[in-house]
Amino acid sequence: MQHFEVVTAVAATPDQVFAVCLDVESHTRSMADSSERAVGGKTRGELALGDTVTFQARHLGLTWRLKARITSYDRPRGFVDEQESGPFKRWRHAHHFEPDGTGGTIMRDVIDFASPLGPVGRIIDRLLLRRYMPHLIRTRNAYLASTFD
Repeated sequence: MQHFEVVTAVAATPDQVFAVCLDVESHTRSMADSSERAVGGKTRGELALGDTVTFQARHLGLTWRLKARITSYDRPRGFVDEQESGPFKRWRHAHHFEPDGTGGTIMRDVIDFASPLGPVGRIIDRLLLRRYMPHLIRTRNAYLASTFD
């Protein structure tokens, strides 16, 4: 299992950042480099507890589909999305939002994932995905933070 965290400062309130992070269209715009789009479940608007969305995107030269469900929801403190089907053996993404004391938010993404395929998947995780996935989240967060500038 791989684990990483990404911390991002955002010049908006926790409630504003929470809402943008759960908005399907904002998410797909933040992932434009991978041609990500929502193709199933709730494909527009703000996700809520129990909602699912299926994203299709191109990563590492391959097209992938990932169906995620919102499994925890505590507005504006955080939420969790977990893969129900897709390329990972396990994918859990916890989003935390804390006031920074100056009207902004400290956004903390905590991600645990594992690839399928046993030993081959563990090698792929260590050699490729442990660098690729944090970069992807930092890119997404930079875009989301820029929407408040």
